[in-house]
Amino acid sequence: MRLADFIKAHAETIVAEAARYAKTLAPLAHESEKTLRNHIPKILDAIVLDLEHSQTGEEAHTKSLGQAATPVGGPASAAQTHGRLRAKSGLQMAQLVAEYRALRAGVLRLWAEKEPDEVTVADVVRFNEAIDQAIAESVEFFSEETDQLRNVFLGVLGHDLRGPLNAILLTAELISRKTKLQPLSEVGVLIRSGRRMASLLDTLLQYNRTALGGGMTIHREPTDLAQACASEVELLKAAHPESEINLDVEGDCSGDFDASAVREALGNLVNNAVSYGDDGRILLSLVGSHETVSLKVFNTGPQIPVAEIPALFNALQRGEDIHPAENQTSLGLGLFIVQQIATAHGGEVRCASSPGGTSFEIELPRNGSTAKKR
Repeated sequence: MRLADFIKAHAETIVAEAARYAKTLAPLAHESEKTLRNHIPKILDAIVLDLEHSQTGEEAHTKSLGQAATPVGGPASAAQTHGRLRAKSGLQMAQLVAEYRALRAGVLRLWAEKEPDEVTVADVVRFNEAIDQAIAESVEFFSEETDQLRNVFLGVLGHDLRGPLNAILLTAELISRKTKLQPLSEVGVLIRSGRRMASLLDTLLQYNRTALGGGMTIHREPTDLAQACASEVELLKAAHPESEINLDVEGDCSGDFDASAVREALGNLVNNAVSYGDDGRILLSLVGSHETVSLKVFNTGPQIPVAEIPALFNALQRGEDIHPAENQTSLGLGLFIVQQIATAHGGEVRCASSPGGTSFEIELPRNGSTAKKR
C-alpha cells in the first residue's frame, strides 16, 4: 500500500498518537481531546493530497525548504491555523516543531511496521517534503501570533505601570518642594530616576502602538529645528558630561515638523552613540537644503558590518558591544523609534559605517506636502 493510501486507512490511529504526544507538552497537559487534535486531521489530509499529485523537481526542492507558495489572501491552511492556535495555547516554538517531529516519526514507524515491503524511498522523500512545508507554514503563523500576544502584553504592562509611577513622581516632587531639598539629594535622585522610567515607558508604548498597526502619530507645526535640536543638545550634554557633543548647523532648518518627535530621535541617536562609541567626540550636523532638512549623528568606534545594518532598526534588539558603563535598562527600541519618526514625517534614516566610525542620518521633507510617498 502506497503511503498516501496508508495514511487515509490509518488516519484515526495516527491522529490519536499525535494527540497523545501533544498531551505530554506541559501547556496542553489538561486540554480537551479536541484541542489536542487541533488541525492534525486536516494537516494529514493536505499531506495526502500532496502525495497523490505529481510535482516537478523544482517544486520538490522548494517544498523541502518550506518555501512552497501559499495562496495570497485566501483562507489559512490547516498548518497555519494549527500554528496560530498552538501559540494561543502557550506552546514554545520548539514544542510546536516537536509535534511535527513526532507526527513524522509516528507515520513512518507505523507504515514500516504494518507494510514493511511497501516502504519506498520516493514516498518517504515526498512525505518529508510535505511535513517540512507544514512546519514552515505553522512556524510563520505561530511567530506572528506570539509577536501579537507579546505586543498586547507590553501595551498592558506599560499602561498599568504609568499610574503608580506617576503617583511616585508626584509625591517625590511634592516632598522636594516642601523640604526645598537640592537636586542632588536622595529625593532628587528619586525624581530623576522616575522621569527616566517614564521615558522608557513612553518609548515602550510608542513601540507598542506602532507594532500593533497604529503607526506613529506626529503633530506638525512650523518649527525651527536648529532651535529645537540646540535645546535637546543642552540636555544631552548635561546627561552625558563625560562625552563631547558638538552641533553644527548649516542653512535654513525651518519647516513643518513635530519638534518633540525630532528631539526624541536626536536623543536616541546620541544615546546610541554614547553606548556604542569609543568615548570619542560625537559630532552632530543639521543641514537645511531646498526641500529637506538632514540631521546626522557621527561617533567614532568599531565598524558595523554592512550586512548587520538593516537589523539595527529591528525592535527589541540591542547591540552586543554596549559600553559597560552604560545603563543596562535599555529596551533596544531606540533606533526602531528613530526610523518610525522619520517614516511618519515622510522621510528616511540611513546608516553608514567605516573603520573610522559610524553615522546615522535622518532626512526629513521640509513640508508635509513634499513627503515621500510610501
